Amino acid sequence: MSDPIRRAAIALYDRFTHEGMDRRAFMAELTRIAGGAAAAGALLGSIACQAAAAPQIAPDDRRIRTGTIEWEPRPGRRYRGYNAAPAGAADNLPLIVVVHENRGLNDHIRDVARRLAVAGFSALAPDFLSVPGGTPADQDQARTMIGQLDMAETVADGVATIQRLASPAGGSRRIGAVGFCWGGGMVDRLAVGAGAALKAAVPFYGPAPDPAEAARVQAAMLIVLAGLDARVNGTAHPWAEALRAAGKDVTVHEFPGVDHAFHNDTSAARYNREAAEVAWAETLAFFRRHLRG
Repeated sequence: MSDPIRRAAIALYDRFTHEGMDRRAFMAELTRIAGGAAAAGALLGSIACQAAAAPQIAPDDRRIRTGTIEWEPRPGRRYRGYNAAPAGAADNLPLIVVVHENRGLNDHIRDVARRLAVAGFSALAPDFLSVPGGTPADQDQARTMIGQLDMAETVADGVATIQRLASPAGGSRRIGAVGFCWGGGMVDRLAVGAGAALKAAVPFYGPAPDPAEAARVQAAMLIVLAGLDARVNGTAHPWAEALRAAGKDVTVHEFPGVDHAFHNDTSAARYNREAAEVAWAETLAFFRRHLRG
């Protein structure tokens, strides 16, 4: 695949997955870019996330324990989530909330939670599509459902979850959060709403909130960006500047020459192993610094 074709296809896929582009129009344009239907199918397979991709940490890895849990962050709002922790770990271990992309809670995000467990943290990956019925198997349907969420209600659910985990009833844990794409934007908004309950936040290439909200953030922030991700960077840079102006603890690492979703190893065309490994190492170091004090 030539780089101009790959770049055009990635830009088109971003419009489809984040700007509400009709699937029929998307496939017609992808076929034009690729030069035929067969080539378009192969190209889409390299860009879209593949559910069958092998995990980095197997679900039955003996170093960790995993499970599905349910809770009610607010009355009438029933949630399910995936929990992973080191085998034999104490119940009050620092906990990282892992916020999924706009595809909902899938095997890739469960794998990310297990990576955190292997690194010595407890991790909770909520399904933010729990209230409307849970994440479906179909990615397009999941994206549609994400777009239909009441974001104020969804953020309030996440904030309530974090505040409970940080309270004496939740074990007085030190809480961090990491999220990707839609989840990165959610992590920014959780940092705005959770106050002192959230100690450290790492949004990966997430569309940022109104910079006027920066003064409310109390968590230390590590903002991870992709150099080729103009859509997200247009909001993330003003957000970071506002955090700095408000005197917040904020670090920005923008990786040049990589695409949105570069950390997601289930998307062959967008995944950048070198950048992903550096960003993940920095994320773990950041959480160790702020959650194990």
